[in-house]
Amino acid sequence: MAERVEQEEIFSQVLRAGRRTYFFDVRATKADDYYLTVTESKKFTHDDGTFHYQKHKIYLYKEDFSDFHEMLKKATDYIITEKGDEVISERHQKDFKKEEVKPITEDAKTTSEAPKSADSFTDVSFDDI
Repeated sequence: MAERVEQEEIFSQVLRAGRRTYFFDVRATKADDYYLTVTESKKFTHDDGTFHYQKHKIYLYKEDFSDFHEMLKKATDYIITEKGDEVISERHQKDFKKEEVKPITEDAKTTSEAPKSADSFTDVSFDDI
């Protein structure tokens, strides 16, 4: 099986994003046409301090640019429309608190009192009991 030999980069951009780095590289085919490679490289650190990179690569050819661009735009627009552009994540926000979803009990259905959050409390003196 012949190994694919990477062609020299003609144009390159790098996007660093935390432990991940994205490389956008324009390369030339043997017929001297251009195509794009997008590489995601993620750094993994071992317990002993050594590290390695895991890479994933896609090849994108000119005949697919339009459809790829359209689908990428639709997908990213959908995310922004549904969730906004603020990053909501345990990893990205130090004050992130996952919302607790409590099941509705029969008692809660029959009372008009709103359920109390875990953050609210009543200051009770044991002398009052």
